[in-house]
Amino acid sequence: MCVCWMGGVRCQILQIHQTLILSLLDVKEKLCVLQLHYLTAHLASTAVMNSSTAVENIYLLVIVTLISVLQNAFFAQKVERECKNENNHTSSFERVSCANRNCMDAYPTFLAVMWCAGVCLSQAPAAFAGIIYLLVRQKYFIGYLGHTSQSTPGYMFGKRIIGFLFLMCILGIFNFLLCRYYGSDYKEYTETITNAASALLLLP
Repeated sequence: MCVCWMGGVRCQILQIHQTLILSLLDVKEKLCVLQLHYLTAHLASTAVMNSSTAVENIYLLVIVTLISVLQNAFFAQKVERECKNENNHTSSFERVSCANRNCMDAYPTFLAVMWCAGVCLSQAPAAFAGIIYLLVRQKYFIGYLGHTSQSTPGYMFGKRIIGFLFLMCILGIFNFLLCRYYGSDYKEYTETITNAASALLLLP
């Protein structure tokens, strides 16, 4: 009788033990699921923050690029309008076509140095120089329609702006190498200098 009673107790204990193990496994599974959901939400929020930070660092450059695309469309429309005229082999068409070709030849170089300067150093002075370049480019194009000598100031001014952007690229890369290999970061100083120097682009 005692043996049967002890056996029944052992069976109950084993059942309780199995129930506790299953409960613990269920709790662990739920905890794992909750942890997985938390990690997924954390990664998603981190990705959103990183993307917003990336856009914040380049949005001025994007605006200038879009404005330059609209300017290219304006130049192409001018060429198309002159081409549709009856006397499309006149000197007016030749000037418009040549001005558009010259502007488009320098366009990839302008985009490359502006983006490199904005990413490597600072987007504000790079975007400001880009806006000035587009204004000078417009002046060059309009001046070329009148007489080729009228476009010379715009051409020289455009070269100065591209040179400034190229110098910004060199400073940004040089500062990155100093920071990476020597631990010296002079980005704040170079940004201050370039912000002040960008205002000098307004001088004729």
